[in-house]
Amino acid sequence: MAAKAIGAAGPAGTAVEFPAVPSQPSTDLVALPNPSPDREYEVTCSTPELTCVCPRTAQPDFATVTITYVPGPSIVELKSLKGYLWSYRDQGAYHEAVTNRILDDLVAAIDPVRMTVRTDWLIRGGIHTVVEARHCPAGAAGALAGRNMKEVPPKAGPCL
Repeated sequence: MAAKAIGAAGPAGTAVEFPAVPSQPSTDLVALPNPSPDREYEVTCSTPELTCVCPRTAQPDFATVTITYVPGPSIVELKSLKGYLWSYRDQGAYHEAVTNRILDDLVAAIDPVRMTVRTDWLIRGGIHTVVEARHCPAGAAGALAGRNMKEVPPKAGPCL
């Protein structure tokens, strides 16, 4: 059964139907129309609830994930994002792989102008790990335009 939300994703007074809240993890990311496509604005989503399993030790890993993006034609529906992040809970994956896969899946789902995914992992074996992956297509990167995109931009670079 679908839940109705009024004005949630469109102009005021527009009825929008959303699927029921998932009761289990899902890899489906739901794209919604950008409610302000004529304006460049930044969206930041953050949660301390990202978990996965170390593929070498089978021990749990815990991270805060922060997703920052400038929307293109679509935005990500937050309940689908929560279910998507939940889907990593029992997967064996390295920190770098998880971070880059989240970025790749979100870019494929919503086609943002720019996006950064940052995962900040709890200390494991005495080592604190932070991974940042960026999507900066040519023409959207500002000062990065013309640079070799395989270079890692500065931490506070112009691409979010």
